[in-house]
Amino acid sequence: MAGTVPTGPDAGATFYHGTRADLAVGDLLAAGRASNYADRTPLSWIYFSAALESAVWGCELAAGEGRERIYIVEPTGDWFDDPNLTDKKFPGNPTRSYRSRAPLRIVGEVESWTPHAPDVLAAMKANLERLKAEGAEIID
Repeated sequence: MAGTVPTGPDAGATFYHGTRADLAVGDLLAAGRASNYADRTPLSWIYFSAALESAVWGCELAAGEGRERIYIVEPTGDWFDDPNLTDKKFPGNPTRSYRSRAPLRIVGEVESWTPHAPDVLAAMKANLERLKAEGAEIID
């Protein structure tokens, strides 16, 4: 219905998306890109969070060689809890992680944030590799 405002959990919050893509305010992040965490199959959802910490993980774990970036985004359609985290790892969604089939509009960039310590990041990457080797489905 034209003119309806997109809705979802944490409506009104500031939302973030961590990546290595070099984008600009006004650009759209959309589903259909390869996953950073699985077999690089195009995803039917775009993922984001209302927690800066989750976006830090997103950009640090993103594939590619580009600079780590955290964009401030605005959903253009309805969004939902991310079941990859909320149902499987963190019931109640304390990571404030969401997904949408509609694009996210970039409205800004977080210029300064604290990265994880190298040993913490290495441990997370090793854990993801272990899960992948065990055949775990990391992302839906």
